[in-house]
Amino acid sequence: MVDGEGLSTLLPVDEYRVGGYGVLMEHDVVKDQVLRRLGRIEGQVRGLAQMVDDDRYCIDVLTQVASATKALQGVAVVLLDEHMRRCVGDAVAAGDLQAREEKLTDAMVAVQRLLKV
Repeated sequence: MVDGEGLSTLLPVDEYRVGGYGVLMEHDVVKDQVLRRLGRIEGQVRGLAQMVDDDRYCIDVLTQVASATKALQGVAVVLLDEHMRRCVGDAVAAGDLQAREEKLTDAMVAVQRLLKV
């Protein structure tokens, strides 16, 4: 839910909203979304291998590498969103400050890993 300031507020764990980013979805919906995206990325990578095998122009291959990289980053954003809304949200809803801190630390380590080149 979004309050009047535009800040995200946590919903009770058993309440679901439907939609895209910034929306709490059922775990199975997120899982299906991630698997579909990964399937498309898998196809992109197979296409990249074919481009290399066909001796395609290097810049064209690099363009497709950039596209696949962005697609993987999109998956990472969905997974991070799921972690923050589910894992951290569950710890907050349960009032477990230690679990909340552990989940937030896990998220920050993951973000740091994602930002490294």
